[in-house]
Amino acid sequence: MAAKLHPLAIWGLVKEARTALEDDRPLLVTGALAETLEQELARGGSRGGVTSHGSVEHSAALVRVLAGKPSEEDEHALRAANRAGVPVVAVQTDTAVFDVPYVLATDVVACRPGSGFPVEEIARVLAARLGESATPLAARLPVLRDPVCDALIESFSRKNGILGAAVFVPGADFPVLTLNQVRLVLRLASAHGIEIDQQQLPEVLGTVATGFGLRAVARQFLGAVPIAGWLLKGGVAYAGTRAVGEAARRYFAAAADEIDRP
Repeated sequence: MAAKLHPLAIWGLVKEARTALEDDRPLLVTGALAETLEQELARGGSRGGVTSHGSVEHSAALVRVLAGKPSEEDEHALRAANRAGVPVVAVQTDTAVFDVPYVLATDVVACRPGSGFPVEEIARVLAARLGESATPLAARLPVLRDPVCDALIESFSRKNGILGAAVFVPGADFPVLTLNQVRLVLRLASAHGIEIDQQQLPEVLGTVATGFGLRAVARQFLGAVPIAGWLLKGGVAYAGTRAVGEAARRYFAAAADEIDRP
């Protein structure tokens, strides 16, 4: 028998998503040509979403533009971000490869001379680095929205895929899988600057419900394919969560367009 999902758990996620939208910290861009990159990241966005002037301690993330080997000033800025617990992405404009202190190699974006800033790649790395905490920035900076949504959908789909494969008791995974899907939908809403209230919650749950049938199919096949059933169940949980995420993305993108329409 499937475990039940408590309504208070859903409301807790709604409250969490609404609180996240209140985070108005900007994306801070500093270093060489910082103002140029700031303008590109701010394109079509809300005022104050990104800045090249400000305190790293009061920023959601730091993008540091480097012009070769990190200088003492670069190291000071990166150290300050590290101490403040602020995520950092570095953009290297030199063709040579240098170690960047306090920054993971996967968080360094190469910028080929003369080709302009690779804004899409910077946005993708930022989305991966920030995870769920990127949603308030995505709400204000359209350039981040698709990469953040991509990262969220992939992350939650993987989580549910692993959970679906690992839990062998029929129905025991239902509450956690569903809560993950609800959380994904709410985060996608936040990434589009949409706050979910009591009136909108039924629509959110209706979107999430599209994944239930897929899990029912998985349970049926689990008995018919005992050896590989766990793998099939995990695959269906992954695919179902991805389907929910993509449906929610389309729904909120359309809703955001409607809000922006004069």
